[in-house]
Amino acid sequence: MEAPDPRVYSSGRWLRGDSLERESRYIQFDFDALCRRATELCPGATSIVSCEKKEGGYNKVFIFTMNNTTCVVARLPTRIAGPPKLTTNSEVATIKYLKSSTRIPIPKILDWSDSSTNAIGSEYIIMEHAKGVQLHQIWPAMSLEQQIACTGAVIGNVKQMAALDFHAYGSLYFADVDIDPAIKSSITPGYVIGPHCGTTYWDCEAHEPRYYNSAEPNRGPWSNLATYCSALIDVGVSRLPPMDAAVKDKASYHGAISEHKRLLNFSRDVASRLIEDSRVQKAAAPILLHQDLYKRNIFVSEEDPTIVTDIIDWQSSSIDPSFMHANDVPDFAAYIPTADDDFPSEKSRARDNAKLCNQAFIAGVRLLVPKMYATWELDDDVTRFFEYCHRTYRDGAGILRQILMDLANRWEQLGLPGPCPYPLPTSEELVTHNEEYKALEHAQKLKKFVTRRLNTASDGWVPTDAWKETNEDYKQLYDHFSQNMNQEDLRQIWPFDKPCSDLQNGGEDVRQNGSQLVSSPGG
Repeated sequence: MEAPDPRVYSSGRWLRGDSLERESRYIQFDFDALCRRATELCPGATSIVSCEKKEGGYNKVFIFTMNNTTCVVARLPTRIAGPPKLTTNSEVATIKYLKSSTRIPIPKILDWSDSSTNAIGSEYIIMEHAKGVQLHQIWPAMSLEQQIACTGAVIGNVKQMAALDFHAYGSLYFADVDIDPAIKSSITPGYVIGPHCGTTYWDCEAHEPRYYNSAEPNRGPWSNLATYCSALIDVGVSRLPPMDAAVKDKASYHGAISEHKRLLNFSRDVASRLIEDSRVQKAAAPILLHQDLYKRNIFVSEEDPTIVTDIIDWQSSSIDPSFMHANDVPDFAAYIPTADDDFPSEKSRARDNAKLCNQAFIAGVRLLVPKMYATWELDDDVTRFFEYCHRTYRDGAGILRQILMDLANRWEQLGLPGPCPYPLPTSEELVTHNEEYKALEHAQKLKKFVTRRLNTASDGWVPTDAWKETNEDYKQLYDHFSQNMNQEDLRQIWPFDKPCSDLQNGGEDVRQNGSQLVSSPGG
């Protein structure tokens, strides 16, 4: 049997844009050179006895176990992880800055490179393996008291992050990072704030090309809230194709490009007015937080799971206004009430525990992390505006229009400064909006139904071992809707690609399903 190709993405397939998604995650590199380097970094090791490949949305991860039992982790970013060089430089700088400025437990970095011209042929980070066990593996077996204590321990680490003061928004880098010296903003010897390396600001997303015909790239760093918010609108503008471009696969309710542009122009004025409000300013402190503080990225002691032993995956952690983290509640502290809450069962007990952990998290943040809690004191309509103002072309014009309407209707009630810059629609315009918004909601409900029915991720991702069965179910589901709906109406709201031969036969470039790799003796 042919050995798996470590360069190829093999963990799953997509019901939408499958070839593009997998191609975007292919990394050209020398696996043997990576193995040799990993072995060299482990004193006393002479060979690798096992290698497990794991693939997330943005990286390839190889867990190497040496013949002396040492275990190290190598992470290689894909092209959609963020800007070349900057993404890796920023992640390493952020980790080293946090380790020198806080007591947050983070695995030690053994070696790294932000260049693809090295012997391995790719940017990489090689780290010690995290200590302890992943929280998601042990959480269900923990008592409520342990879960609440662990929640408190996580808040203690968030407190340390939030206690760091910054004078600008952007991403952390080493002082010698290869960017224009004029935009480097020094914070302490050896470190600077530079361009934001989050994918929002770069042309690196698989299905979202950027067009800079109407707005220049605006990636920071930003010295004040006004320039930061202006950049959010510029991001929205950069997603708009040229006015005469042929726009494919967009439903009629998605909105004309001219309408998106109109909404973004109003959004720029609304943002300028909102940041005059003292409550918004209070919730806009530059803050560096982990972007994905979920159970899979938190390691705890196996003997005492209330002790956090390591936190991993700091990629794209940047300095943003606090209100940009308004919805950042860790999965172990998330709670959504359901109709089943009043009925005793194993699931309801788990929900009860989740509710108490949620309450503990909110109380802890209120007491220990005032920068973050100030965000939760803002009205949802305000934080929702900042979350969605740059996403209009991704989500559809109706969503941003509805957000602007909600703000305009409650502007005086919320005590916001001056008159609202967004004019409420006329009765005729409101009728059109309601029709478009209803169609948009219908499409969203259908997507939710399809993903739940097929047990896929929201973007249509399916694990490789479930692909054949899922795809057969997908074709049957599509045929059912196709037989009962007008074809054009179905095309308008169907969330993924129409089933075709590639989806049915497995497609090209799927050379393996396994994830176990073993290097040759000596690495």
